[in-house]
Amino acid sequence: MASDDSDLKVTFQSKKEFKCPLCDTIFRKEELRSGGGRLIAGKLTEELHRLYEPSLKYGEIFPLVFQPIVCPECWYASMESDFPLVSPEFLQQAKSDKEKRIKEAKLIFPDADFKQSRTLLEGAASQYLTLRCYDFFNKKNSPTIKQGITSMRCAWLLDELDKKYPDQHYDWLSTLFRKKAQYLYNEALDREQSGKETLSGIKVLGPDTDKNYSYEGMLYMCAYLRYKYGPAHNEEERKTSLEEARRTIAKLFGMGKSSKDKPGAFLELARKLYDTINLELTEPQPA
Repeated sequence: MASDDSDLKVTFQSKKEFKCPLCDTIFRKEELRSGGGRLIAGKLTEELHRLYEPSLKYGEIFPLVFQPIVCPECWYASMESDFPLVSPEFLQQAKSDKEKRIKEAKLIFPDADFKQSRTLLEGAASQYLTLRCYDFFNKKNSPTIKQGITSMRCAWLLDELDKKYPDQHYDWLSTLFRKKAQYLYNEALDREQSGKETLSGIKVLGPDTDKNYSYEGMLYMCAYLRYKYGPAHNEEERKTSLEEARRTIAKLFGMGKSSKDKPGAFLELARKLYDTINLELTEPQPA
């Protein structure tokens, strides 16, 4: 008996309908099918990004491609739980931004089309649009950290685009989004500590979708991104930034032993990062 073609499909159209709060377009979201050996988990990177091995049956699958919701008409985008929650005070601004956000998204991703099944290109474009559209949410929705997470996810998908289409400047763009994430992560931490913006508006801090590393994961990412993409050319600025990163990562070791949210592998990455930062701060600098 021939196998059902659906057995080979990676995605499906959800039955749930979404109504865009900006233009009232009604649409369904493309969802990733689960099971059947579609996702083969690979290594966890230093950025807490889960890589997946391609399978012989389904090929490469990138779950982040399907994570954001994007209105196919006006390209308003967000994480699924936030889609209807655009702040009333920003509603008109979000509507007026339609032509500009589509134009600017197409400058980076000229062939993106959200009326078709998503590819890596639409996946990266959807993360970019989500990053942009969180400007239309107020502080109770914790937009800054969500922008930081989305910026990292965009960078990861740009990495994959660079592997497939080298010499298209996707590598440069991925670095740019990592630098953006560095600012946003640390800005979110500063806002949380000063009371300007709560983190209670987000239940899953990711940064990837396979596991929630919670607040500790956020602290790790703040320190990691400071180390990798913070000030580099001014010695005093670099030292100040690294000292802040070391203080941030040190907080992890005062939060108990490994647990479900803090597995040993994660704590090992944190310890390695702390030692690397500490070494740079303490070793003699060349004259």
